[in-house]
Amino acid sequence: MDKEKILDLFKSTGALQHGHFRLTSGLHSSEYFQCAKVLQYPQYNELLCGEIFRHFHDWRIELVVAPAIGGIMVGQEVARQLRVRGVFAEREDKTMSLRRGFEVKQGERVLVCEDVVTTGGSVLEVVELVKARGGVVAGVASIVDRSREPINFGAEFFSLMKMEVPVYQPDSCPLCSENVPIVKPGSRKVDPSTK
Repeated sequence: MDKEKILDLFKSTGALQHGHFRLTSGLHSSEYFQCAKVLQYPQYNELLCGEIFRHFHDWRIELVVAPAIGGIMVGQEVARQLRVRGVFAEREDKTMSLRRGFEVKQGERVLVCEDVVTTGGSVLEVVELVKARGGVVAGVASIVDRSREPINFGAEFFSLMKMEVPVYQPDSCPLCSENVPIVKPGSRKVDPSTK
């Protein structure tokens, strides 16, 4: 799929949002990708995750692990297409962990899947969790890569679309200066001391 077709899907489903957003990282932005708005349609989830499947289908992936909450729909659909187990990591006492009886087997080849990567923090936590459990991180994938600098996950990183979107430090955010109301749309809480 080309970038324009993906953008059209995001726009038509309301997944590409404009306004004033506080990201999980604490940074501010005028654009936000709410991937769940497009992934709620099974046909679009299958289509987008099919691109990840095609990239990794011959990598001998044995397990897909995704960070909750954003990565769950991506991880499950990629696992379905690869015909392997799909699990998710979630926060417990602010630390990413495997719960619900989920496990990574020793030497298991793992693909880590996320919906949107901005700083890569959650993905890096999952990568370290997989390694600590004896798994081998074969690759990392996301629908959207909005990172400003390349992120070293210690494995190949594949995304369907690279997007350059403006982000601001809270103390130098032009939207704050204009008193534009701010929204925290993600699933993870941010430090309340940030604007």
